[in-house]
Amino acid sequence: MLSRIHTATLQGLDAIPITVEVDSYSLSQPQIRFSIVGLPDSAIKESQERIMASLRYNDYKCPNKNIVINLAPADIRKEGSGFDLPMALGILESLELLDFIITEKCMFVGELGLDGTIMPVKGALSIAIKAREMGYDSLFVPEANAREAAVVDKLKVYGAKTLHDVVRHIQGEVYIEQTIVDTRREFFENVSYFDFDFEEVKGQENVKRAFEVAAAGGHNIILVGSPGCGKSMMAKRLPSILPPLSLSESLETTKIHSVAGKLQRDTSLISQRPFRAPHHTISDVALVGGGNTFMPGEICLAHNGVLFLDELPEFSRSVLETMRQPLEDRIITISRSKYNLTLPCSFMLVASMNPCPCGYHHHPTHACVCTPGQIQKYMNRISGPLMDRIDLQVEVESVGIDDMTNLPKGEPSVMIRERVIKARQIQQERFKEHKLIHCNAQMTTSLMQKYAPLDAECTSVLRDAMKRLNLSARAYDRIVKVARTIADLEGSESIRRYHIAEAVGYRSMDRDNWFE
Repeated sequence: MLSRIHTATLQGLDAIPITVEVDSYSLSQPQIRFSIVGLPDSAIKESQERIMASLRYNDYKCPNKNIVINLAPADIRKEGSGFDLPMALGILESLELLDFIITEKCMFVGELGLDGTIMPVKGALSIAIKAREMGYDSLFVPEANAREAAVVDKLKVYGAKTLHDVVRHIQGEVYIEQTIVDTRREFFENVSYFDFDFEEVKGQENVKRAFEVAAAGGHNIILVGSPGCGKSMMAKRLPSILPPLSLSESLETTKIHSVAGKLQRDTSLISQRPFRAPHHTISDVALVGGGNTFMPGEICLAHNGVLFLDELPEFSRSVLETMRQPLEDRIITISRSKYNLTLPCSFMLVASMNPCPCGYHHHPTHACVCTPGQIQKYMNRISGPLMDRIDLQVEVESVGIDDMTNLPKGEPSVMIRERVIKARQIQQERFKEHKLIHCNAQMTTSLMQKYAPLDAECTSVLRDAMKRLNLSARAYDRIVKVARTIADLEGSESIRRYHIAEAVGYRSMDRDNWFE
């Protein structure tokens, strides 16, 4: 008997529907022959042993027959262990061990343990989206993936524990309870909860102001300061002042983390912006994504959130240079022999570094032992084109012990966030006719001329600063974008002279006396 069971496989961040065709016929020899065709990978080829063990454990006696499984369409490479459950059900139906024909409107995905336990898989959310798109009524997934898949409406999602539970549900003996998630309620309950708050930061008012400007306009920022001055501490608090995720952004972010297998058990939607902080030993592939079996990289996992690179000069030059194009285009195209994918990676880059190899250049109390040549060599680890893509360059000074004990608590994140949200609302209204532009940092040159024009006074101030600091044309654009954001925070329709002056002040590393 020929049976057909529907499932899906991942290709990049999206799912592709797959039909598992199972045929069985009698053999003259007393043995079971098992073959899988349709470009399966090693994990799928090894599924034979898992499937047969789980069938035996659940008392399904397979007769001596030749079993052929085809994964259609046959020209698409299939990867992962999520085919175990649909193949097992196809075998049972083909061998007429089920009393009920599996409906064409059901999709199944799951990995089987040797005892029939259904193990979690990657990309359940992408598969659920594809199932609804293809018009399926029901989706059976591992219990651990049920809440993740159930955020997709107009689709019945069932979280199954074992193969036996699925079979009994199909035969109408015992029904698996449908997983229902109130997506909006759960999302908005957690959208404002943060582990870190700027209220805990004493002093550093200029740095907190720079973070506010960066958050309001979606600008990249680098912090330069001696060890222990609070660079990492403040960077971790940046998500607490960023605007909350929208439901569409949350769904897109959750989808990426689902494919990467980074979602925690029983998670539905990611409600807070991602904060990714890879170690400086990270490889090019781990940062941008790819590999023989596709895996999203750190820049994709930071989509709609923050990518924090601590000790920036310690990252390899090749790793840093791979970010130049994603920082500009906010997408990354990965070309490999087996696939060609374009992935979203719209993130805020937050970097930190010491001012010199010893870490105490410009420190008020510790003497620096580095020569200007050593400092220059240290700074040259970061290329000029990459540094030009960082809008705000902020020097962080150490807070003295007297200030740490005597200064009051800082302004709480919720108050800063309110100002940031108001500035973002102005930008959303400004760019409502431009679908791919959401904040000032994303403005093109033509949009800058339209929405950030400079009067004669502002132009004169900026021209003088460009000549004095020997800034590049890209730095010119960055200064104008930052000035537009500062004006938005103030509620000003036009950019004024002091907005330009403050924006130029955020180019600390462009000063001629930096190495002195």
